[in-house]
Amino acid sequence: MNLPESVPARGRRHRVQRTKERARYDRENIHAILDAALIAHVGFCVDGQPFVIPMLYARDGDALLLHGSIASRLVNTLGSGVAACASVTLIDGLVLARSHFHHSVNYRSVVAFGTAKLVGSDDEKRAALARFVDAIIPGRAAESRPPDRNELAATHVLRFEIEDASAKVRDGGVKDDPGDVTLPHWAGIVPQGVHYGAPVPDASVGGDIALPPSVRRLLAIGEART
Repeated sequence: MNLPESVPARGRRHRVQRTKERARYDRENIHAILDAALIAHVGFCVDGQPFVIPMLYARDGDALLLHGSIASRLVNTLGSGVAACASVTLIDGLVLARSHFHHSVNYRSVVAFGTAKLVGSDDEKRAALARFVDAIIPGRAAESRPPDRNELAATHVLRFEIEDASAKVRDGGVKDDPGDVTLPHWAGIVPQGVHYGAPVPDASVGGDIALPPSVRRLLAIGEART
């Protein structure tokens, strides 16, 4: 993945052009945002027709692991190595200003460019699918059954190598015009984040099966953040 020191200041597809002060190009910021999200919108063209697919992903170094059905024409096209773009966005708060014009949101986003290739071996696919499960809830892969031969055969796993990427972050307060500050309207930030409710067991789960450690840890983290 290219960092700003190794690329020209202009002409690169990942360079932020508007509100450049919000741009981040370092791995630490980009990886942190990718690790906090679950869904990437992956865009590419097929015979001149653009497609954007929301896909579950897991980060593996400077790559994103993606997966889909072997019967999917779009997944097969993406895995052939066509130029692609993946984007993720996290909303952290609503920014309510005194004017319509200055209403906004606080957010963290990443736009990544690269190509995807199919993961070939069954061992690599098993490891990737376990990483998917742990991306949803850390530790969950060890608490559940790994894929069998038929499930592996029915699933494509793709490795999207990030060639260029940038993050963009807005984390400030209200930016009202000075003349609007005295208006009798409330202004401020309404924080927004992920909230996990009480777990609901499947009807087939017996009463002797306790809530697994991965879920208990997830709920404990959520309580600590409130």
